[in-house]
Amino acid sequence: MSRDRPLSGEPDIEIGAAMRARKLRFRSKPEVEVEFEGHSRVRSDERIEDVEIESESSSERHNLPEQVEPGVTYRNVEIGWAARARAKMPEHELEQEEEDPGRED
Repeated sequence: MSRDRPLSGEPDIEIGAAMRARKLRFRSKPEVEVEFEGHSRVRSDERIEDVEIESESSSERHNLPEQVEPGVTYRNVEIGWAARARAKMPEHELEQEEEDPGRED
């Protein structure tokens, strides 16, 4: 799982949030961390496979710096945040699909 690299394809799921504020002030410097945890499993006719989950998050800010300062009033603030995830199939599953593209699951 990585937040530093873009996903290797289109996300399977994406969630997001947006907010606006006329005035925003922090009492203390916020500690911000985004973590993705978990795994997924895929069942085929022959076996159950663990699937790697790739993930990333991003944010866009208007009138709000990356490092905010306590006691400073920020005005007309807008923030957008999104998290995306994609299930990455095991390599041998991808090879089987390439060998038999007409196969029905």
